[in-house]
Amino acid sequence: MIYRHERQIRSSGEIGPYEMVHRLGCLDLDQSLLELVDWPRTFPKVWGILGWNIQLYHTHVTVTPPRDPNQEVVAKTLGWHQDTGRVNLEMEGNPRPRLSVKVAYFLTDTTSLGVANMYVLPGSHLKNSLQLPKDGVSNPTGATAIRVKAGTALIFDRRLWHAASPNDSTELDRVMLAYGYSYRWLKPRDDMPVGSYLADCDPIRRQLLGAGSGFSFTSPGAEDVPLRGWLARYLGEDAVAD
Repeated sequence: MIYRHERQIRSSGEIGPYEMVHRLGCLDLDQSLLELVDWPRTFPKVWGILGWNIQLYHTHVTVTPPRDPNQEVVAKTLGWHQDTGRVNLEMEGNPRPRLSVKVAYFLTDTTSLGVANMYVLPGSHLKNSLQLPKDGVSNPTGATAIRVKAGTALIFDRRLWHAASPNDSTELDRVMLAYGYSYRWLKPRDDMPVGSYLADCDPIRRQLLGAGSGFSFTSPGAEDVPLRGWLARYLGEDAVAD
């Protein structure tokens, strides 16, 4: 399904054969992707961190092909960043507040280096700024490559400084799916093309896919946040105390 989408984009001429495919709002590619919205191995960790007034506010699929073999390799500092754009400029606080977490599913093996590994700086979610080496080539001290088997899920705070890296392999595409969760009062980061799916979803999944309106996002009633009721029923009211 993901590779079919990639082939369609490349065949259309929108991007070249060695350019990254980065598709925001990817749930409409295949209904099976809905299963990861509340996947039982990862979703409990999400509500364990953020609580029950949450939504899925951001998804993307990223396919990083090998480098163009005819392109000169030029060493340079990776593109270090925190997620969520202007939130990092307009929110006050030092460190800024945690508003969301992301679950990244690696669909291809990245146990080796040089296969478009994601790099992170452990502990950097507590820093509002990052000092990069002045040589334009090196990366910050402590930069760590994510080296995991296919099927691994990485959960991280949006404030964590991280970076993509090139794919120096000869034939392996690196494929990653990302699901970002936030509080329901935060506007979705990209279009969430799930309208045709909502009617067939259970109440908790509908909450996660953005069901609700107006006042319910900031002052929800029980019907707006079925996740809260489910947690109270199975874990007790203490688990969902305001």
